[in-house]
Amino acid sequence: MSVVHRLAAGWLVDHLSFINQCGYEICDSFAHPGGVTHNTSVTSTEDCHSTSTFAATLSSSDGATYGPGEAIETEGKPAKMRYVFREEFFDISQPHIAGAPEEQLCQGCPEVRRYGWGFFPFISSWNHGFLFCCLVILQKHKRKCVFNQGELDALEYHSKVRELIWEGTLHLVQEGLKSGFLHHSTAKLNCRKNNVPQHIVCGLAELCEMAKQFPAVNESDHQTLHVLEDETSHPEQDLLSCVTENSSNCAKIIVLMGQKYLVPPKSSFLLSDISCLQPLLNYKKKYDVIVIDPPWENKSVKRSNRYSHLSSWQIKQIPVPALAAPNCLVVTWVTNRQKHLRFVKDELYPHWSVKTLAEWHWVKITRAGEFVSPLDSLHKKPYEVLVLGRVQGDVKEALRKSEGVLPIPEHQLIVSIPCSLHSHKPPLAAVLAEFIKPDVECLELFARNLQPGWTSWGNEVLKFQHIDYFTLLQTE
Repeated sequence: MSVVHRLAAGWLVDHLSFINQCGYEICDSFAHPGGVTHNTSVTSTEDCHSTSTFAATLSSSDGATYGPGEAIETEGKPAKMRYVFREEFFDISQPHIAGAPEEQLCQGCPEVRRYGWGFFPFISSWNHGFLFCCLVILQKHKRKCVFNQGELDALEYHSKVRELIWEGTLHLVQEGLKSGFLHHSTAKLNCRKNNVPQHIVCGLAELCEMAKQFPAVNESDHQTLHVLEDETSHPEQDLLSCVTENSSNCAKIIVLMGQKYLVPPKSSFLLSDISCLQPLLNYKKKYDVIVIDPPWENKSVKRSNRYSHLSSWQIKQIPVPALAAPNCLVVTWVTNRQKHLRFVKDELYPHWSVKTLAEWHWVKITRAGEFVSPLDSLHKKPYEVLVLGRVQGDVKEALRKSEGVLPIPEHQLIVSIPCSLHSHKPPLAAVLAEFIKPDVECLELFARNLQPGWTSWGNEVLKFQHIDYFTLLQTE
């Protein structure tokens, strides 16, 4: 199970386990002469040009090796092939930034829990503590000015949630240590570190940009859904102009620009940017859960040029009301900038007719149960914010849909070992299950990976489905 422990404070979640429970089995291969079968559920106008040197290989009894997307024939029948996500991406055994001893989570430390701030445990007053904090930073960084308003807002917000995050994480970590899910030992996993793909160039965002130059198609003549089937081949344009669906119980492999991607069972996706959302609207589904991870605009994103960002005005144009079912649960990931948090609660949700219900926090820890960075770090907090709300509409319909489900509680924590791949968020399906009815329609916007039972959209929606992030196993 991806939920390891459930306490009043929230959940301890196993992100890696969730991925590997998604059913990445290729079970529709057909034999070819010579005893090796190549999976034929590939959607592309051309075969994969080459297999990456990072790809996992599997050896047979005759010494031959097979790369991702290939199956081994045993006794005249192709064996099922199963993929698992590579463990080394979750081998976070040491904090990114070590905290002082008084800032670290540990068992039986009442002298630590008694104080609200790890920076200055000898000062209980917020005002005096804030002044002390300013002096520390001014001295360390030789700043010639005091905090700007954004920094002051961030400090004030942290002072409000800090105790909740500390206490709740402490209890969940203690449970994780008792059960053996977390370990005091920081021994490294025995992985081939030199084989970890440092930067897989998928070009998905660039492909979406190129797609705008494709010849326009007549909406009345063009299909709105492309179903992945065996032994089919379709142009890449089909994946960019309609929703692609894997309705089978097995995973599929598709190829885009010579790169292989795994599509889990019972999942669907649209690969496009915000200017090409019409195929998702043409899909004519109404969603009971919508999770949004916007590419927020900030200075570090602009400097790094790591990915494109959207302005607040552009985010407001996302047609959430057209996609949402009555009483839809909307969950938005927010950075720790108070400007963005206020925008979601005061502008974005009202614009979409969504009522804010709660703020949750995702807390990132190591395998030993430590914060990945000091809780009171001014540079980077070990937590991120989620804002939960519900679409307002017909009262009777809302009451009908809320029967038998729990109300959304405030200040819940999702504690997990984060993936080392940038912006690979933890799964929300399991933690939201008790607040929604089973078998509801779920949508993730600005997604970078796929989930069974969910529709996903984004210009990098297949990013973490790249086959080089997985290891190939043979099953009976």
